[in-house]
Amino acid sequence: MRVMRTTATAVAALALAVGGGLATASSASAATPCPSGAFCIREADGSILNKNIFYSYGYHNLSNVTGQRVVVNNQTGGAGFQECTGYNGKNCSPVYRGTGEYAPLDYTPINSVVLVR
Repeated sequence: MRVMRTTATAVAALALAVGGGLATASSASAATPCPSGAFCIREADGSILNKNIFYSYGYHNLSNVTGQRVVVNNQTGGAGFQECTGYNGKNCSPVYRGTGEYAPLDYTPINSVVLVR
């Protein structure tokens, strides 16, 4: 599953480099935008709840975030994120630094995210 994230990031970067775009959400035009400088987790309907918009570096424990979710890394300066199965930023994925939307992932086992510089 994590390999798919890296592949999706590479494909998105390639598509943007050749002048195209990549929309991973089924209704990207109706989706709520993620603010500049933030990392966001979308609801199934494409909206973003205030509790799922993160600006500060470090770990953020999640509450009631389950099922297939699209995340958006709209951080600046090359900042990235990790997805963790443990609370308080424990048992984390590699750091993903690509900006934009990521392919849907089952967030049921994800209990925290970490924003990194």
